[in-house]
Amino acid sequence: MAAGKDTALRLILVTDLVNEAEALVSRLRNAGTAVRPLRPESLDELTDMLARQPVDMVLADYGATLLPFEQVAKAVLGCGRDVSLLAVLDGIDDDTLEQALTLGAQAVALRERAAQFLKVVHAEWQALESRRSQRRLEAQMRETQRRCDMLIDSSREPIAYIHEGMHIRANQAYLDMFGFETFEDIEGMSLLDLVAPADVAPLKELLKHLAKGEDAPSRHELTARDAEGHSFPAVMEFTPAEYQGEPCLQLIFRRQTVEVDPELARQLEDLKQRDPATGLLNRPTFLGLLDAAVAEAAAGGAGHGLLLVEPDHYVQLLDVIGLDAADELLAALGQRLTETAPQAQIGRFGEHQLAILIPNSDYYATKALADALRAAVADAVLVVGSNSLNATISIGGVQIGEKIASTSQVLAKANQSLAATVGSGGNRADVFDPGAQDRAEQERIAAWLGRIREALDGQGFQLGFQPVVSLHGETEEAYEMRLHLLGSDGVPVPADTFLPIAEEHGLLGEIDRWAVARAITLIGERQRIGKSTRLLLSVSQDAVLDPAMPEFIRKALASAGVPGQLLSLAVAETKVFVNLNATQAFADALAALGVTLTLERFGAGLNSLQILQHVTPTLLKIDPQFMDDLPKNTTAQAKLREIAQKAHELGIRTMAPNVQDAASMTLLFSTGIHYVQGDFLAPVSPDMNYDFSL
Repeated sequence: MAAGKDTALRLILVTDLVNEAEALVSRLRNAGTAVRPLRPESLDELTDMLARQPVDMVLADYGATLLPFEQVAKAVLGCGRDVSLLAVLDGIDDDTLEQALTLGAQAVALRERAAQFLKVVHAEWQALESRRSQRRLEAQMRETQRRCDMLIDSSREPIAYIHEGMHIRANQAYLDMFGFETFEDIEGMSLLDLVAPADVAPLKELLKHLAKGEDAPSRHELTARDAEGHSFPAVMEFTPAEYQGEPCLQLIFRRQTVEVDPELARQLEDLKQRDPATGLLNRPTFLGLLDAAVAEAAAGGAGHGLLLVEPDHYVQLLDVIGLDAADELLAALGQRLTETAPQAQIGRFGEHQLAILIPNSDYYATKALADALRAAVADAVLVVGSNSLNATISIGGVQIGEKIASTSQVLAKANQSLAATVGSGGNRADVFDPGAQDRAEQERIAAWLGRIREALDGQGFQLGFQPVVSLHGETEEAYEMRLHLLGSDGVPVPADTFLPIAEEHGLLGEIDRWAVARAITLIGERQRIGKSTRLLLSVSQDAVLDPAMPEFIRKALASAGVPGQLLSLAVAETKVFVNLNATQAFADALAALGVTLTLERFGAGLNSLQILQHVTPTLLKIDPQFMDDLPKNTTAQAKLREIAQKAHELGIRTMAPNVQDAASMTLLFSTGIHYVQGDFLAPVSPDMNYDFSL
């Protein structure tokens, strides 16, 4: 998808019933899409939302009666903003499809076909982001062009633009050098007219080669002639460029007053292109090569491969070799990579990141070379200063072709692939192929599934604990237990990264059981050292729907000798809304064991308080979005007061996560919130050592 996984879809839902809108929101969230929903109840409210709120998409029930689709379409089309409109239907025929599209719908999403619904929403969101990205790029290009024009005009370097051998633009320095007063004097004039007769033929031949797309020489020396016919030695530098959308050549034409040793000039030019610490290409030079490769692919030329490379366990390696040897490590890696891939262009791209451009390479050749490079480093002994060591690398790459012919997109995809290999344990090579996206996605998912199954079979999950602190003087020990997967260098990978994959492949239930069993074991261990510790743990809707889960919990509690009162299981509000009966049955079964139920991310739905008429939790954990800049957010303050008052009436306790400052603590206390949590109080830690007596 165009938007990153942390980007929320800002959505307006037009339905007659609240639960219909909530079901659509839940479907998107269950598929891993973050959603910020709005639901208007009148045409005026819809118009106001479109005018005042940031909106990406409108999902409108085609059969709605409160807000007919035709009125919704007119409001969307008339708002003057690029907002995608999708018609939601139960079924479709040719006439209905034609009518919906005629009224202004970009696409039709079928309510009863979840896969089609999600695919259409994601595709339209991606198309919207692509349009917005294009407009941003066009604006940036216009601004860049304006600045370039100013720089060229003010430059002391004689600069001209040449198209098919003719002058189409020149700055004042260029005109002065040749003795012309205005550009009109030179417009349309052949470049050959400014060259001494003896040098016309070589320059003409050079221009033919450049017109075919061949590389320009670093410099071309000749004798030039000015408007008065006076000759002088000069040197030319050519760069491919565009002027007003047309391909051309940018020419820097310098008067040569000092005899220059060509070999010395070549050496100086080479030094300008190299990273002094490693001898590899520097970042600006590599980016220039990458831009040229991307431009060639965009024009329908050959494909190329881009690989980003990082040493695994970099921090630990520095502990061994010393910080002063970091550059030597990169140089040794660069040398090994160069030996393995002499045909590639290799540059230093970051502090501990290398980049490799593989010219004229298809996906299979790029992937094969990536695997060969990974193996070559893994099998080698690298000499770094006085140390000789064996290291591994993670490689993330992308195949450059017409489907991804943008330098920013190419680098973004390569970075994503690199992050995936690092997060999957390192010593891996992953190459994204836009022409085979489904296959690449399957391989990525397979890697994650392998890591999840390994974690379930052993101790591959890392646990983190964050204290839950009472605002009203209670000193009971309470922590929220969080689950992470360990990635490369032992860095925990957030649950949001792997849980959607686990859900898609039916592993959430196993993860729930692993986590519940581990939590109960930890509570028992704390009891044996004289500490009564309550643990709060998030579980999925699979736990709610699993009829055997209460019995599993009962046996685990009995085996560990742990009272149920020390365990609280949290279920997201969005999962509860579409499983009301099952959730209440689950809560009743837990209550029989003394275990309590928490509703987390509470308040994020369209009508959250309505849930409390059907489900009775012990604790409400407020949605984190309300905590952002709470002291200045009067809307969030009002929402918190409403939730706290309703909870107080029902005898339900409340908890605010992500507390950011003392002012927020004061507001939460005055609002009636019972518990708080956040890095301001104590960050997530692998240990349970918070002093609750403070």
